[in-house]
Amino acid sequence: MKTVFIAGHARLPAGMAAQNLYETLTITAEIDRKYSVIVAASCTLATQHGQDFVHQLLRGYSLRDGIDEPLQAIQTHYLGKAGSALQSALRDLYKQYDAQRTKLSE
Repeated sequence: MKTVFIAGHARLPAGMAAQNLYETLTITAEIDRKYSVIVAASCTLATQHGQDFVHQLLRGYSLRDGIDEPLQAIQTHYLGKAGSALQSALRDLYKQYDAQRTKLSE
């Protein structure tokens, strides 16, 4: 297989629809092993539209370049209550990626 699957988690703010379903927000990403590019991403936002938006927002970024650019993209383009939780979940996802980075090249 040429991809790996990584997840990141963060607490949801109070009063969100998704909080009725989940206590945490999760971002998952399928990442190309060779270039560390996000091929697909998903999250546990309550609406399919929100999930699709996050996928479109994160797809194509290489984690080799760090996460400053995708964090900025979330801050600029996602104006909902979960913005800070999305950023925290992405930071956690990157932490998981960084911990497994050596295994990606195997």
